[in-house]
Amino acid sequence: MRPARYLALLGFLAAAFIAGGIGSAATFENVRSWYPSLQKPSWTPPNWLFGPVWTCLYVAMSVAAWRVWQRSEGSAARTELTLYAAQITLNLFWSIVFFGLRNPALGLIDIVLLWSLLLTMQIRFFRADRIAALLWLPYLLWVSFATALNASIWWLNR
Repeated sequence: MRPARYLALLGFLAAAFIAGGIGSAATFENVRSWYPSLQKPSWTPPNWLFGPVWTCLYVAMSVAAWRVWQRSEGSAARTELTLYAAQITLNLFWSIVFFGLRNPALGLIDIVLLWSLLLTMQIRFFRADRIAALLWLPYLLWVSFATALNASIWWLNR
């Protein structure tokens, strides 16, 4: 495999971690001030868990998308890049709207769109590369859980 392909993996990783860093900056203050004041379901994870989970997810999602992208050619490769960019953008916007804007309702709309895109990508990845699909699955499952949590927080605080 050409070294440029590995540089592309760094690009996938950088996109995920840059988006994560921006999202973290949007959440930082409100995780300490606003979020604790919300009513939350009993199954809400502790705050310390989110950082390690997202770190693992960013690596797995990046490797999964990179694996599918490197097996694609032409317009298919552009489609994979576009889908990856779209899901990273929705992921980032969720942090901004839920925490930054303190808007669980708008966050719920965003995360449902994100979940739909992740499911589409899961199906595409399963068809293209089973290892990529296995790497992508924890992300889809975590966002499924996060969607339920977001919906519960919205419901309890409406």
